[in-house]
Amino acid sequence: MVCLVSRTGRQSQRYNKGRRQVVGCIPYRLKISSDGTISDEFEVLVISSQKGHALMFPKGGWELDESIEEAASRESLEEAGVIGNVERQLGKWDFLSKSRGTYYEGLMFPMLVKEELDLWPEQHLRQRMWLKVDEAREACRDWWMKEALDVLVHRLSSSPLMKPMEEDKTVSLISIC
Repeated sequence: MVCLVSRTGRQSQRYNKGRRQVVGCIPYRLKISSDGTISDEFEVLVISSQKGHALMFPKGGWELDESIEEAASRESLEEAGVIGNVERQLGKWDFLSKSRGTYYEGLMFPMLVKEELDLWPEQHLRQRMWLKVDEAREACRDWWMKEALDVLVHRLSSSPLMKPMEEDKTVSLISIC
């Protein structure tokens, strides 16, 4: 039996100049038109906060024992229940945590979703929903995540046939209980 469990605690997380480093993904998928061809449109997956009051993209602490791509993939699996290809980093943002009153360093990646799981670690804590880009931008709580979404939109719109980036990495993260 395979059991997926979310990591908890901050004792094994990375910090840069006193700022906790959080890593996240913007999960996306290309829309398929009715005739089976890939459309030039795409959708992004947003999740609710744990308290359910806000929408955002999956993100969380970068652990000492994992690469940055593994952290991004793990957060998407734990919080949104998706697996896919983590692509080239969108950027790095310094932001103030509203709940903790401290500055964090946020690093965001696009993830081309390959699989959406029926069961995932935080399914009882969060809602997930696919939205059009403009809807996601409007709904997203955090300014820095909106900026990351803008970078993704620019990157995909300037990419011929919206092909995934060359530096894609598929990371497998399944913990055995």
